[in-house]
Amino acid sequence: MMIRAHVFVSGRVQGVCFRHYAVKWADGLGVRGWVRNCWDGRVEAVIEGEKDKVEDMVNKMRGGPSWAAVEEMEVRWEDYRGEFSNFRIARHSD
Repeated sequence: MMIRAHVFVSGRVQGVCFRHYAVKWADGLGVRGWVRNCWDGRVEAVIEGEKDKVEDMVNKMRGGPSWAAVEEMEVRWEDYRGEFSNFRIARHSD
């Protein structure tokens, strides 16, 4: 089963290599999508792939890199779209 998660992570999540770790985790799990810093200090990601792998990715993001401090995480489960060919760092959100 293929699923999609739209994730917002709050806390000390910028300036701690969070996005780079997200790419590393995604590559290891074989999920696709993107991650980016938001102007409000959060990190946002869209993740698509097999259900268990997307759930694993969400759990890795909940923990964050060792020097991050995740305070809150919002996960919106959305319909799978299959629109990505890889997982990448995207530009800042507006």
